Amino acid sequence: MITPIIDDSKIKTLHEVIAFKDNIVITCHVAPDGDAIGSSLGLYHFLRKLNKQVTVVVPDMVPRNLHFLSGMRYVVTYTQQPEKAIDLISKAGLIFCLDYNALHRIDKLSTAVEQAKGYKVLIDHHLDPEPFCNLTISHPEISSTCELIFRAIWQLGYYRMMGRNSAEAIYTGMMTDTGNFTYNSNQPEIYNIIAQLLKKKIDKDKIYTLACNTQTADKLLLNSYALCNKLEFFPEYGAALIHLTREEMARYNFQKGDCDGLVNVPLSVKGIYFSAFIREDREYIKISLRSQGDFAVNVIAANHFGGGGHLNAAGGEFYGTLEDAITLFREILPQYCVKK
Repeated sequence: MITPIIDDSKIKTLHEVIAFKDNIVITCHVAPDGDAIGSSLGLYHFLRKLNKQVTVVVPDMVPRNLHFLSGMRYVVTYTQQPEKAIDLISKAGLIFCLDYNALHRIDKLSTAVEQAKGYKVLIDHHLDPEPFCNLTISHPEISSTCELIFRAIWQLGYYRMMGRNSAEAIYTGMMTDTGNFTYNSNQPEIYNIIAQLLKKKIDKDKIYTLACNTQTADKLLLNSYALCNKLEFFPEYGAALIHLTREEMARYNFQKGDCDGLVNVPLSVKGIYFSAFIREDREYIKISLRSQGDFAVNVIAANHFGGGGHLNAAGGEFYGTLEDAITLFREILPQYCVKK
């Protein structure tokens, strides 16, 4: 049993805009993760089954651990093809905004999406969505945007038309956005959905290997360096911090995705229930936050780093120096962390 959680009126509207709109563009947030790319490609393959003209446009590079997903070679990346990306958005009759709740989360695509005349549909699971879309489907209680994409397809009555490529992408996002179903994944219906995805002949074991358990030597060495040299514990607050400069990452030929999962490692230490990973990016400082139990890292991300996310997994950006970001992190620890 899969409960129809999306309001019937919204499903009806979604059905109509898909039926009568063509030239569709799918967008997702900057620094796209498994849920952003999984939901985008999951919807992309589904819409292609409906014979729609559709393109996925992302703000910047997709991590290489997600390149195995079918359709990746057709994704248009703004940082590589800015004029094409903007042109596609401006001419689109229908624009899907997936896995982000505010325009600033798509970085340099924000102005293009805001000014675009096409009908805009937001499908997301983050808190407090901004009112920039014609249709907003927002369910923060749901584990991932990929789960919402599946539920939308299910409620539209199109599950039979879902192909393996779509199911594979959706499963990838559900898996990665729950830490391989280790957090935000206690609702029984998640596993009912997985059962339906397995019926589409996906290989979940292979997906895990490709997305989460395939490393290069450089990636392994970078993560080892970070843990040996840049990991700091704050036992009085039950917290840990890892931070890396661009120069340090460059030593190991850093590629997007090479540090995925690093922020989770300190949580394996007894007494640590809050972990942060802070690294330099090209134009800002990237913040990743993870926690255990009822410690709400999405509140910290929203209040101090212009971001958001889940109770136990969130992130954001800091515009300043790495040193300033680290200082801010240290300063807020007493505010949020009470030793348990």
